[in-house]
Amino acid sequence: MDDEGRSSSLMTLWRAMWTFGREALRAPSPIDPARQLKRGWQPEFWASRVPLRQTHNLGEIFRTLWENRDNLDYAWRILTHGVCDGCALGTTGMRDWTMKNIHLCNVRLRLLRLNTMPPLDARSLEDIEKLCPLRSRDLRGLGRLPYPFIRRRGERGFRRIGWDEALESIAGRIRRTDPNRTYFYMTSRGEPNENYYAFQKAVRAIGTNNIDNAARICHSPSTFALKAALGVAATTCSYRDLIGTDLVIFLGSNVANNQPVMMKYLFYAKKAGTKVVVVNPYREPAMDVYYVPSDPESALFGTRMTDRFFQIKPGGDIAFLTGVAKHMLDHDRINRLDQRRSESANGDWIDLRFIEEHTVGFEDFVRHVEAASWEALERESGASREEMRALAELIGRARTGVFVWGMGITQHACGEDNVHAIINLALLKGFVGRRGCGLMPIRGHSGVQGGAEMGAYATAFPGGLPINAESARKFSELWGFPVPDQPGLTVPEMLDAALDGKIDVLFSVGGSFNEVMPDPKLVERALERIPLRVHFDIALSSQMLLDPAEEVILLPAATRYEMPGGVTETSTERRVIFSPEIPGPRVGEARPEWEVYMELARRVRPEWADRLTFADTTAIREEIARAIPLYAEIRNLRREGDSFQYGGPLLCAGWKFPTPDGKAHFKALTVAERQLAADQFLVVTRRGKQFNSIVHEDTDPINDLPRDAVLIHPDDLARLNLTEGMKVELVNEHGVFCGRVFAAPVSRGTLQIYWPEGNVLVDPTSRSPLARIPAYKDIIATLRPVPVQEGAKEEIYEPVVRP
Repeated sequence: MDDEGRSSSLMTLWRAMWTFGREALRAPSPIDPARQLKRGWQPEFWASRVPLRQTHNLGEIFRTLWENRDNLDYAWRILTHGVCDGCALGTTGMRDWTMKNIHLCNVRLRLLRLNTMPPLDARSLEDIEKLCPLRSRDLRGLGRLPYPFIRRRGERGFRRIGWDEALESIAGRIRRTDPNRTYFYMTSRGEPNENYYAFQKAVRAIGTNNIDNAARICHSPSTFALKAALGVAATTCSYRDLIGTDLVIFLGSNVANNQPVMMKYLFYAKKAGTKVVVVNPYREPAMDVYYVPSDPESALFGTRMTDRFFQIKPGGDIAFLTGVAKHMLDHDRINRLDQRRSESANGDWIDLRFIEEHTVGFEDFVRHVEAASWEALERESGASREEMRALAELIGRARTGVFVWGMGITQHACGEDNVHAIINLALLKGFVGRRGCGLMPIRGHSGVQGGAEMGAYATAFPGGLPINAESARKFSELWGFPVPDQPGLTVPEMLDAALDGKIDVLFSVGGSFNEVMPDPKLVERALERIPLRVHFDIALSSQMLLDPAEEVILLPAATRYEMPGGVTETSTERRVIFSPEIPGPRVGEARPEWEVYMELARRVRPEWADRLTFADTTAIREEIARAIPLYAEIRNLRREGDSFQYGGPLLCAGWKFPTPDGKAHFKALTVAERQLAADQFLVVTRRGKQFNSIVHEDTDPINDLPRDAVLIHPDDLARLNLTEGMKVELVNEHGVFCGRVFAAPVSRGTLQIYWPEGNVLVDPTSRSPLARIPAYKDIIATLRPVPVQEGAKEEIYEPVVRP
């Protein structure tokens, strides 16, 4: 770095320190919260009277400064002007629409380097054998992809080619094959709405609905359940409703690790009198106590976040929530009998007037709840009848409440019904469509909400319209070319087809199927059978290195911050936010994805070239506004800070539900029994120091455990005569996971292992019925110690998935 660059970096460092110092003095200032905060510091919420007992989050700031020291000015501009490309909470710069204070979370800081790192040395791709031993994080660390590359069968590595050769090779192959033997996929990290919309339009012009994105394996079960029950397919409330509501309940969600921005909202919510409840198989340490780095009180002393924790078995959600509902209904019946009146009485735990006037299906729901025995509910949930009553009382006595859930709810074979169980509880209280109330399937990727709504889906057109003849006619008229009217394949179905030799072209944008899908070795065999694989990404991934059946082509992508004209993303709270182009260095020949999609479509369908052209991202937004009525205001987003929240702050406001009958729908659910052998455990995958499948550290800073840790209840550890750190195997019919056992606050008879390494145990054929996603949380396995012979050399275990 020359003197000018060093001086510029020092100025950037000074600006950063001044900004953080100034903001540290700002009192908590939420915008229009559900209830006002108590002012001043509140030691009753402190985790410790000794300051700085935890400095990990603060340490991330200094780590980021060092990691981006060669491009500090650009990194600072991204942080202060770009819309976050991490989770889907949607900060613009370091601010949002929920509070006047700044956000600074370690997920965003860790992802920053993906945007600022220099290009890789093209010579490193010449010999794949030297790259294959590297882990995924090491491959990313080599730098950005600067040019298109190609590797043909039998070749040692990749060679550089031009964009024209690359696109013509891809287009030629697509022209020569049946469109339904092609497949197109987008991951969601950093992907803006414009890319999604252009991609799905291009794919449908090619002639197939074989397109999907990462939104499916996260919250598509939530989409199906919410649409069926309420007529909407997204979060019904705003983040502001969290601050000051009576009750926030987290189910199968670890926002402290996956969406850390949420923890600042909870810190403010605590100050406003909100009670925080967590329902989970593992007592996550950071959900109990968290240190918010951008607030001096919390950063110094920590904050006790969770008021009440309820521990259940993995997959025990329906049983547990049915038990809670059973208590609420019993209390209401007894209370009404005591009051000797039919009108709603003070002390009722359900809102009967709301139920009678605005819902259907209540009687059938009640019959199923009453038919469930307490013995079965306790056995299947792993919680006692008394624990169920405790949560029932918290919900029953609350005037307002918000339910928040994550993939611990959705990634089951019964994922849709898990969500219905949550909706049922909310409907008992009328906790939807009014201030301080809502249902929030919290998103983990900055792009997933928009990805589904833009129509980059095998089962839905833009706006969530079903794939059928009527919808296809609508888009045929809009776009000026025939649109296929049959649903496409999901990713698991595509992999099945690839194994059978029925996929000729895979065009994958980001991601790495061999790491994130069940049975990684089987996935690799499927990918290696596809004649042409195209990987469009900003950096190397392990799936790019798999042997080509015929050809593998790599295309270099621009990040969202490099796109001329700016782009948009949609947050969890349905806020569509403009993210401007950020001035800074550009990498090689990396191109905006939407440009490439449209050019590829024109090469495949030259007769429709005039209908497959966008002048810029403004033109894409203009067409989105015409295609998706909810997104009509997207055409007005042009400058930094521009946004709108489709549907307004509350969906179903005034208890007006956009269902065919105008009512909210209860769903009667049956508690399924699970039979396990005496030596079997329920196994759940969890996240450590990572962003989705992007793993940052080998040790989880939240619990100080390694990536190969097998978390087990202390009673089970003693029962099996195991000691901490002992090597064990988890075995089932799908694979073997080797790790070390550690005692942890998990429920008895259950284990937790880290994802994606744990994918070796996931049944690739077990999928939810509607969303058709893998049941990542439905693992059953036997645990056995690894015998160690005295004097034998210790065997080094190499995991199948090496993130």
